[in-house]
Amino acid sequence: MEPAAPSKTADLGKRTVTALVMLAVSGFALWAGGMAWLVFVLVIGMGVWFEWSTLCLLMFPPSGKRTAWRYAGAVYCGIACAVLLALRDLPMGMFWVLMVVGAVIGTDIGAYALGRLIGGPKIAPGISPSKTWAGLVGGMIGSALVISLLVSRMTDPAFNSLFMENAGSSHDTYQVVVTPMGSPLTFAIAGALIAVVAQIGDFFESWMKRKAGVKDSGTLLPGHGGLFDRVDGLLLVLVVIGNVILIGEIVGR
Repeated sequence: MEPAAPSKTADLGKRTVTALVMLAVSGFALWAGGMAWLVFVLVIGMGVWFEWSTLCLLMFPPSGKRTAWRYAGAVYCGIACAVLLALRDLPMGMFWVLMVVGAVIGTDIGAYALGRLIGGPKIAPGISPSKTWAGLVGGMIGSALVISLLVSRMTDPAFNSLFMENAGSSHDTYQVVVTPMGSPLTFAIAGALIAVVAQIGDFFESWMKRKAGVKDSGTLLPGHGGLFDRVDGLLLVLVVIGNVILIGEIVGR
């Protein structure tokens, strides 16, 4: 096997370092809760909206349409941020945030792995040539596996105490009550829904970038592109699935 080209090796190194930094910062903010989580979410939200606005400048000439799209982006990002803050504030807030974010990450990994392994017909080659139907199935599997893993760990007393003791603020001092989410079919359905919604979010951002004539939404994250590139699927999952979770929690009280 020939050694990887230096450029590819360097790019992989950048991606790895950037991913580790993002994981450390986001993990600390989630763990700490309170003001740390609020500031983190707001900074990410404003960064994503800035990149959205930049894409709009490239997509449309100066017009009311451009302005409307920029305002729509502010609303879209604002709702996603509000949902993320509200999820963290639930009695099992850390669990819900980890489940939603983890399921989206599982979707990305599963879609990439099965898409590369099997290939096959493209979903929408005119928008995103790399996304295949096999990748979508892989995303569903990856999302379902993450959800099932997290729920199964909630039966572990040590895992429960970790959630209880390190939630970060007084309103998080609670006794976690494990309520089984159901059969493997439940995980499959939840995983499929999150994967489909995340993929739609990915396609939407890909369409914006294609219309704007750019490869990435920004250059803030070395090896990854922009913030919008990293959370495109998560944004729509928060707006759709996140609100379903919040409504379910409110109705169930």
